[in-house]
Amino acid sequence: MSKILVYTLLGGDLNKGFPVVTAQLWHHDQFFKITGSLPAAPELNQLYQTWQRLHEAIHQRLGNNQRIKVYQEDITNVSVSDFDEVCQQLRASLNDWLRFDSFANVERQLRTLLNRDDEVRVIIETNIIELHQLPWHLWDFFDDYPQAELGLSNHEYASPQVLRKYSTGKVKILAILGNKAGIDIDKDRLFLENVSNTQTLFLVEPTRKELDEQLWNHNWDILFFAGHSVSSIDKNIGKIYINQTESLTIYQLKNALNTAISKGLNIAIFNSCDGIGLARNLAELNIPQMIVMRTGVPDFVAQEFLKNFLIAFSNNKPFYPAVREARERLQGLENDFPCASWLPVIYQNPTTVPVTWQELSNNRSQTDLIDKPVQNKISFSKSQFFTFLSTIFIVALSTIGLRYFGIFEKIELQTFDQMLRLKPKEEIDPKVVVVEITEEDIQSRPELTVGAKSISDSTLARLLNKLQDYQPQVIGIDIYRDLPDRKNKSNPINLSTELQKQNVIAACKGKDKKYDPQGIKPPQGVPLERQGFTDAIKDPDGIVRRQILLMKQEPASSCETPYSLALQLASRYLFDRNIPLSFKNDYIKFGSKEFKRLKQGRSGAYQTVSLGGNQILINYRNTDSYFGVSLTDVLNDKITPQQLKDKVVIIGVTANSISDNWSTPYSSNRKNYYDVPGVIIQAQKVSQILNAVLEDRPIIWVLPFWADIIWICGWSAIGSLMIVKISSLSHQGFTIAAIQVFLYGTCAIALLSSGLWVPFIPSAFGLAVGGVVVLFVQNSKSYKF
Repeated sequence: MSKILVYTLLGGDLNKGFPVVTAQLWHHDQFFKITGSLPAAPELNQLYQTWQRLHEAIHQRLGNNQRIKVYQEDITNVSVSDFDEVCQQLRASLNDWLRFDSFANVERQLRTLLNRDDEVRVIIETNIIELHQLPWHLWDFFDDYPQAELGLSNHEYASPQVLRKYSTGKVKILAILGNKAGIDIDKDRLFLENVSNTQTLFLVEPTRKELDEQLWNHNWDILFFAGHSVSSIDKNIGKIYINQTESLTIYQLKNALNTAISKGLNIAIFNSCDGIGLARNLAELNIPQMIVMRTGVPDFVAQEFLKNFLIAFSNNKPFYPAVREARERLQGLENDFPCASWLPVIYQNPTTVPVTWQELSNNRSQTDLIDKPVQNKISFSKSQFFTFLSTIFIVALSTIGLRYFGIFEKIELQTFDQMLRLKPKEEIDPKVVVVEITEEDIQSRPELTVGAKSISDSTLARLLNKLQDYQPQVIGIDIYRDLPDRKNKSNPINLSTELQKQNVIAACKGKDKKYDPQGIKPPQGVPLERQGFTDAIKDPDGIVRRQILLMKQEPASSCETPYSLALQLASRYLFDRNIPLSFKNDYIKFGSKEFKRLKQGRSGAYQTVSLGGNQILINYRNTDSYFGVSLTDVLNDKITPQQLKDKVVIIGVTANSISDNWSTPYSSNRKNYYDVPGVIIQAQKVSQILNAVLEDRPIIWVLPFWADIIWICGWSAIGSLMIVKISSLSHQGFTIAAIQVFLYGTCAIALLSSGLWVPFIPSAFGLAVGGVVVLFVQNSKSYKF
């Protein structure tokens, strides 16, 4: 049994370092997690870029045919000795970086849990392209553990949704032999033909339509490609050349590949050049594992790797050791093909266990899975009972399928709102104060500003200065200040000076490819640790039900902080009360209080919505307002020190002329539909965290996906079982209605008392349909139980 070791590198890059690096080790039922850090190492990326250019140039100079469509500009003065020197520098720099004390301490602890002969799958989990490119196999760790091998992974992934399939007893391979101009891929075909126990279909320079149909219409275990391929400069897009005139990206095959993966596609092998972009794109579809070449690969090297891997893997050597053996055998070719053993690399979905060749070729047939009768004397009543159970199973499965495809999503969310509104009125939270910039505040101050602003920098500076006199715990600015005004010499209070105060948190907005390709940067001079993003997320019906606590910003975003404004304000308030903040993979933690994130994929009613980052549901406080004071009241000293002292103060706009209003679950409950100002929602978010930690107010959470399924199936079965015990049709209808009411009450109580959001709509649907189907079966077959 292999051990899985996952290193997760987030919240940094090679230029800034990685303040948090987690190492997680799984083996059987044991789990270990250790945390360290890594320093900045910008020279690693520079060395790799140099290595890549020289590698391509040296092979062109040596006349090695490479499976790449577009060549970079030649470097004419390169020598083998120069290239060897860069290789040595890259290896030395990589290992020096990994010997950093904090990271080395992690490795030392892990070594106490590992034996030299352990098969270890070492997965580097990150979205940073520069880290995917590094030759991690040169790490000294792999010298000490000969059965360990490297795999790369994107940071976000999910378990592939695989339909049950029945094997033919052979490993089914779809082999795409693409554009072969200038290269020899016939040997690839020969090696595949000589592997026993396989069923291989060769598509020679296929059209897009031919390839698409094969992926859609058949079950494949392995997808193989040989030919020309290339990744974009930033490695975000990979492309394969399928024939002389056509090229395809993974995104252009997305639907077909998703179908192939759902039918059991386990492995993709791209025996072609520059496959990092291909692997990153295909990993987003949650394929279990891939093998690609990190840069340009000579023909002979590609062929030898394929031959050696197929021999090892088909002889039932585990996947990772088979790749390592095939890769290390390439070292014998390095007199003629420098760094040949550096090229193959695995991409792995960490949620899956690599299959063996024997598992791929498992020759159980469909009939083997059918129970054969052991006797013919089975009572008629028992046959009827099994028919009843199968009916319930079909109803439950159909209900789960409808939910899986999002059919119930909108009505489930609306039902959630109804239940949330059943909460009794709550008192105003005294810990959070909103400083409102009202319509009157804006109209009474017709000031010159740079850009569209509610108030000028000068007024904001005066406000911050005045607020500090009241000694609030922390001040959040829920207005953007990305464009500074011209300095007002008549105002001695400078905004930049006020923004330097340690209890001031400024807002910014992250870049969003779909809605906001630029983002909004924070005010000048505010350090990263005192910034918080204010990105809001609407559900498909336009209502804000979730808040993002943490998220990784997109590259080149104007807003770089991974922390939300609400999290920044709450964490500083709680830190001063000796309640520290800590981070885990699936939740954040204040002291002993955990905020579990909605997991990407399937969480509660969210079946089709993206749940990226660390998102939680908002447990809105059922109150008409928050304690608020106006800008004018603060500037005119119309408030008392007790109103702001040691409080969380949030500055924001409530004027209707500023478009910052949002719908909440309570909006439709008003006599006139009422959208809530964004600053009030920020106050709700902060209040939710503080009261969950300090007053044990419920945090809304959902069951795991498998538990949801059990819940839905259980109610479908319970309702149907009760129906068959009642003979009167009118009583049966009343029973269904009564169970529905009981179910609704159960779900509402669970939500309001403990924050557990269990599925009502699909359970009620399964209960009702199950009852109707059982009645139909009962009447048509005259079954009596």
